[in-house]
Amino acid sequence: MNYFAHGVRFLDRPYYVAGTALPDWLSVVDRRVRLRSRNVLPFVSDAGTLGAELAAGVMQHLEDDAWFHKTAAFAITSAELTVLFCETLPADHGHRPAFLGHILTEMLLDAVLIERRPDLLDGYYSALSKLDPRVVEDAVNQMVPRGTDRLTVLIPLFVQERFLDDYCDTNRLLVRLNQIMRRVKLSLLPEDFERVLSRSRSIVEQRAGALLPGFNIPPRL
Repeated sequence: MNYFAHGVRFLDRPYYVAGTALPDWLSVVDRRVRLRSRNVLPFVSDAGTLGAELAAGVMQHLEDDAWFHKTAAFAITSAELTVLFCETLPADHGHRPAFLGHILTEMLLDAVLIERRPDLLDGYYSALSKLDPRVVEDAVNQMVPRGTDRLTVLIPLFVQERFLDDYCDTNRLLVRLNQIMRRVKLSLLPEDFERVLSRSRSIVEQRAGALLPGFNIPPRL
C-alpha cells in the first residue's frame, strides 16, 4: 500500500496518519533508518501521548503491508504490470520492470482512491499540516537504533509539494517516477512510457475492489 491508502482512514488523528507515512518518508530521506515492529511496538502502550499515536500509525503501516503484499490480487496485478513493462522496456534485463510493477500497483491504487474522493486528499494534507515535525522526528529517534535529522525538513515539504496530486496525471506521474528512479539508481524511463502508464492505470482501477476488499471504495464523484 502507499501513502493515501494507509492514512486516509484516520484523518481525525494527524499523528497516527503521520505514523502510517513514516516508513515511506524514511525510505526517501534516510534509507539507513528502519522502523522495525519490535522497536516500535513498546511505544504504542504509552497511551495518550503523541509518540504512542505515531507508533500506532507505524504499526498500522507495517501490518497493512504484511497483509497487502501477500494477497492474490496484489501478486496478480503487480505481475501483470511487470510483464507489461518487460514488453515496453525490452532491453531491460535488470529488476526495473519488477520494481515498477510493485510500486505502480501501489501508486495507481492511491490514484484511484484520490480520483474518486479528492475531498479526502485535502483532508489528508490538512491532517499532516497540523504536525510539529520536531515532535515526529524526536519520537522516531527513540524508536530506532540509528537516528535521523531529516524529517523536520521533509515533512513541511511533503505537505507543501502535494505530490500525491500528480498520481492522477500521467505526465506528472512519469516525472515523479523518474525522481524515484534517480533515488534508487535505476535508468530513467522514456517519455513514451506514458502510454503504458495509461494502460497500467486501467488495470489497477479495474482491480481496485479486489486489491482493497472491505475498503468500500466509492464510485467516481
